[in-house]
Amino acid sequence: MSTPSHAAATAPRRRNETVIVFALSLAAMVVSMMQTLPVPILGLIRTDLGTSTAGVSWVTTATLLSAAVFTPLLGRFGDQHGKKPTLVAVLGVMVAGSVIAALATSLPLLILGRVLQGAATAIFPLALSVLREEVRPQKLPGAMALVSGTLAFGSGLALVATGLLTSGSDADYRDAFWMATGFAVLALLAVALLVPAPRHKTGGRTDFLGALTLGTALLLLLLPISQGHEWGWASPRTLGGFAGAAVMTAVWVLVERKVDEPLVDMRMFVHRPVLMANLAGILVGFGMFANFLGVSYLVQMPEALTGYGFDASILRASVQFLLPGAIISLLASPLGGRLVSRRGPRAALGLAAVLGAVGFAWLALDHRHSASVIGAGLVVGAAVSFGYAAMPAVIMASVPHHQSGIANGINSISRSTGSAIGSAVVTTILASRTLDHLPPGVPPLPAESGFTLTFGIGAAAFALVAVISRFGLRGGHTTVAAAEPAAADHSGRPTDKAVRTDTADAAV
Repeated sequence: MSTPSHAAATAPRRRNETVIVFALSLAAMVVSMMQTLPVPILGLIRTDLGTSTAGVSWVTTATLLSAAVFTPLLGRFGDQHGKKPTLVAVLGVMVAGSVIAALATSLPLLILGRVLQGAATAIFPLALSVLREEVRPQKLPGAMALVSGTLAFGSGLALVATGLLTSGSDADYRDAFWMATGFAVLALLAVALLVPAPRHKTGGRTDFLGALTLGTALLLLLLPISQGHEWGWASPRTLGGFAGAAVMTAVWVLVERKVDEPLVDMRMFVHRPVLMANLAGILVGFGMFANFLGVSYLVQMPEALTGYGFDASILRASVQFLLPGAIISLLASPLGGRLVSRRGPRAALGLAAVLGAVGFAWLALDHRHSASVIGAGLVVGAAVSFGYAAMPAVIMASVPHHQSGIANGINSISRSTGSAIGSAVVTTILASRTLDHLPPGVPPLPAESGFTLTFGIGAAAFALVAVISRFGLRGGHTTVAAAEPAAADHSGRPTDKAVRTDTADAAV
């Protein structure tokens, strides 16, 4: 039985935990909004700035590439020099980027704003590191799941909010970026006022050479992935980018094995739970974007010309078909946290795999009824939320305290990479499968088989997540060991104490 003094001491801490989780969840939601914000308004931007389709695609690509470069670097920087100062600085950069994007009168200025917005993706791994320090062990899985769940919710919310702001005949795409500025300022104030100063700093020198080589490798990988449908998948630029990525990855590994304080410890990077979490991140990120883009394009198809679709406007597509899944993602995140706490992240990842495969299979088999499209979207939304709840828990239980920022940063990049692949795959499939008999003057429209194939690939992606949860994390479920920093040897490699397993739970 707790004494009055003990209750008085723990009550403020519980209130502090609540406000910390709220502030970090808000920051993570705002960051995820930045990623999908311009998707519904690319046509307006192209018309207003007088640019080409290839040019306006850089509005989304720039954010992805910026995130790839800055997330691992800032995640490690926060571990070394303080997470709150890094969070506040990154949010300040996001505010500046949002203002520049809202005021931009040319494509280069808009792209600059988007680059600064993309740098804020580092908020997510930093937020998880703060949670590891400030939240009690028994509450940590739920807190991480809630912050993770805001990622999918924020992505969907941005689509809906942008659709609402630009639904009129005199729509101005800049309104969406002013909205982003307001959210960014709100997140900055919440973190500055509600998140405590850091208690742990590892110090040391920042591995800028490792950051440079890793960033270059990611740029060379993600650039052809995101632009391949414009350049041509067999073009010299695309193939050269992939070849350059392979070379720079080898250079990065050599650099990290030579420096005294590497950005990424290679043994941590290939530690099986961490590696499996990153592979799952690619697949879940792929599934989330395949769902967003596939459903958005599907419901906007003119049924009179194609024989399928719902003739939906951008606003209707966002509110009726995408928003329910985003809301479910947020509501499901506490359930994912409870599942991680009671059964471990392996069980949560297995459930995510089953739900995702079922949801996409449902879409592939029946996408001609609005109830089916919405219902399947709800199932996929829950799957993404459970997957996002599981991956940080695997990471946190598998790496030492001083590597949690960089480890979650790499996992964040894996999800962004999966999203880029999902966008590229959906775009390529729909562009390659078009209807033959359309009236003169009508632009090419995708055949229904393109959507069926897209959703079938989404189901296969989540089936692979099931394989990872069943065999990649085999040996029992991993639980978050957050009562004290995970143990590590002198090299920073996680020791056996960093990963605890419960062999009683052998099945997902």
